[in-house]
Amino acid sequence: MRAIPAPGIRFLRSFSRDSWYRGLILVLTFLCYTTFHLSRKPISIVKSELHYNCSSRGPNPHNESNSTTWCDWKPFDQDNYKELFGALDNAFLVAYAIGMYISGVFGERLPLRYYLSGGMLLSGLFTALFGLGYYWNIHELWYFVLVQVLNGLAQTTGWPSVVTCVGNWFGKGKRGFIMGIWNSHTSVGNILGSLIAGAWVSNAWGLSFIVPGIIIASMGVICFLFLIEYPEDVDCSPPLHHTAGLEEKGLEAGHSISDGSLNISSNSRENIVDMSEGSKESTENREAISFIDALRIPGVVEFSFCLLFAKLVSYTFLYWLPLYIVNVAHFTAKKAGDMSTLFDVGGIVGGILAGLISDYTGGRGTTCCTMLILAVPMLFAYNHVGQNGLATSIVMLIICGALVNGPYALITTAVSADLGTHECLQGNAKALATVTAIIDGTGSVGAALGPLLAGLISRTGWDNVFYMLMAADLLACLFLSRVVFKEIRGWCGSCGRKRGSCVALTEPVVLDMK
Repeated sequence: MRAIPAPGIRFLRSFSRDSWYRGLILVLTFLCYTTFHLSRKPISIVKSELHYNCSSRGPNPHNESNSTTWCDWKPFDQDNYKELFGALDNAFLVAYAIGMYISGVFGERLPLRYYLSGGMLLSGLFTALFGLGYYWNIHELWYFVLVQVLNGLAQTTGWPSVVTCVGNWFGKGKRGFIMGIWNSHTSVGNILGSLIAGAWVSNAWGLSFIVPGIIIASMGVICFLFLIEYPEDVDCSPPLHHTAGLEEKGLEAGHSISDGSLNISSNSRENIVDMSEGSKESTENREAISFIDALRIPGVVEFSFCLLFAKLVSYTFLYWLPLYIVNVAHFTAKKAGDMSTLFDVGGIVGGILAGLISDYTGGRGTTCCTMLILAVPMLFAYNHVGQNGLATSIVMLIICGALVNGPYALITTAVSADLGTHECLQGNAKALATVTAIIDGTGSVGAALGPLLAGLISRTGWDNVFYMLMAADLLACLFLSRVVFKEIRGWCGSCGRKRGSCVALTEPVVLDMK
């Protein structure tokens, strides 16, 4: 008599082969992009060490000139150090924004495995070179700016590649929830980057860059060994992006499973096998979509400009929050870095909530707009009462992180994947990277502007920085107004049809505009 398998084995066998591969892709791309953000975070932690309040360190036996900047790292020992830090941030972010538009074009035409892993190796190299400036005793601004520019260009390979890969494997079913959880890699990377950089920031800040550089390069090797671009490459079933037209192909579509792959009846399996075998060949034969054609996809322009202002707010916090906490709450650099991770903890919660809500309501734009509006009073409150106590600061940082990063996470993941597989593309899979690059590239323009403006405005007081952030959130909502109106009108039309009223629409509730 055969023994009954152990409970753990039965649990493992309950998952299909397709599910295991999809899980592998989710975990692998999650770890890949976690290391991208892990390598970006150290600069915000090290800023407060490059220009330090030297008097708090006590007398310096080697300081014969009684200089108040004896412990600073030249050239950041000048009174314009905030502008110099802004220049460093901008060097990375402007290069990233410009490179992102180009990166999407290459991403559609090169094998993603080579493209992504190569970019990760280069990112590791340039991140480490910034830290090596500490050991090589480099004090020239041009060196640090050049390294930031090269790193910004290298890191543009990451986002279009991972979103395209996930979009190739996962269809429309519960995409917002799945990608909401998956997008926590951004916050996880920021948290890990803060903790790793904080471990060495006060002793040898060069290691705050070298260690993350080694980590992302190592992950690039793992990506090269295990990344799978298409389900068809390993004989897995393709995902279901749209339900329209299934009946025309002779398919009986059952309920779509949570990952969006096809769940069909047995008498339709022969049809879907034929589709699966021909899908990759069809994809390879199609030409990649052009930049102009990608802009014509309904919703791309609106969500791109919304992300510009949403990402402006998010990246201002990413680069300036630790320094703000040091200046306002008078924490040490390490404590400020640890405290800033709470903003990213809130970002994880916000990304998941945004995905869940948008899946349930079918309104991606309305979800983003609501969270952006709620973020405005919370930013005002955090600036004025957020430092009144440790408990207050913790709670408000988490809430602000959720409301600021929730829309940012939703647009860069589920919305980008939805638009990159839009019905108007008629199944052309060679649009995801271009669409993702356009949306994130436009958002990166805001990411470049935010830290720059913060560096300039902070001289007049931190209150004005927060007013700038609140205005950016309101502008982000403005660009989504037509999308929100369309979604609300769709909901009202659906309610009218259910009640038998004369209110009806010719279109179902949709993500974006036609």
